[in-house]
Amino acid sequence: MSPMDLPPLHRAAALGLLAALGLGGVTGCSSAADSAPRTAEVRKSAPGVSPTPSGTASATPTDIGWVQLMTPMNQQAVKLLTLAAERAAEPRVRAFAVRLHTGHEAELDCLRPLLTRMGLPLTDVHAGHDMPGMVTEQDLEAAHAAEGPALDRLVLARIRDHLRQSAQVSRSEITAGGRADARELARALVTAREGFLAELERLPGAVRALG
Repeated sequence: MSPMDLPPLHRAAALGLLAALGLGGVTGCSSAADSAPRTAEVRKSAPGVSPTPSGTASATPTDIGWVQLMTPMNQQAVKLLTLAAERAAEPRVRAFAVRLHTGHEAELDCLRPLLTRMGLPLTDVHAGHDMPGMVTEQDLEAAHAAEGPALDRLVLARIRDHLRQSAQVSRSEITAGGRADARELARALVTAREGFLAELERLPGAVRALG
């Protein structure tokens, strides 16, 4: 059975697994042996640049901006999801946080090697910036201080913002990015986020948390 034959929630999980295993053969998520720096030069040019010997276009500003934003967005979301998986009051919210945490870690296993292949640093270039959809340190402090249903509502609201915004910027990468591996990873991220957003809005407490 292919992932597309599965029910929606299981399909999202299967697609996340494909991302972790290499997106079905796409170079966007490579093995550890392939994660060493490659010789492709990062050039700040318009889309349509000449392909590298591996058949993947050099990174464009869209590619660079996307991967340098998506990586810290996932890293910050993982911190909140870790807390939610341990302390959320509603069992279904805890289970959702566990699944989303696993999916985001799998995406990071694709995003970090992509940064390396582009010749970009692994450091967070958006550290200290108040970026839309980014789980902030203030959000994390508030989550640590919250308990019970209040924690669940905070998590649901922040994670919905994260999923929506990261899907939006990933759609921009799909339409305007220059690298095939980055665009394919962005497609996988959008598919996963659409499935998780639909699930999130059905969770207990979602109506009150999300309005």
